[in-house]
Amino acid sequence: MIIRNRLTKILGITLTFVFIIGMSQAKAQDFVYTPKNPAFGGNPINFQWLNSSANTQNKFSESGRSAFERDPLADFEQSLQRQVLSQITRNIVGDQLGVDTDFSEDSRFEFGEFTIELTPGTDGVQIRIFNILTGDETNITIPNFGGQ
Repeated sequence: MIIRNRLTKILGITLTFVFIIGMSQAKAQDFVYTPKNPAFGGNPINFQWLNSSANTQNKFSESGRSAFERDPLADFEQSLQRQVLSQITRNIVGDQLGVDTDFSEDSRFEFGEFTIELTPGTDGVQIRIFNILTGDETNITIPNFGGQ
């Protein structure tokens, strides 16, 4: 135990001397700033990269219209689609929960790139949503609840 304590002290003293000797021989250097942008004295080769980087982040077009501006016609179309889907959803859920709705027979709706087919059955309502452009299809079954 005594030998271990002495070895620990000797090792600590040795590491301290090595650290002090190493620090005395360390040399410092001045920091030198070199600009990247050629407009501020940087390398002219950087111009193309900086210009393309700035253009990709630019949200404004040459026509004066901002990329943040929205197309009112596209907004109207999206709003109409959301409202139709919302109304269909309310009617289907209301029908399944016992509220009086009109989906007691097969129905088909087409708008935009979507076709929605509703097929009521004894198990519930089958909903098929088909994307005409991509060919993607989603099938949803809403089971009957309540005393129907």
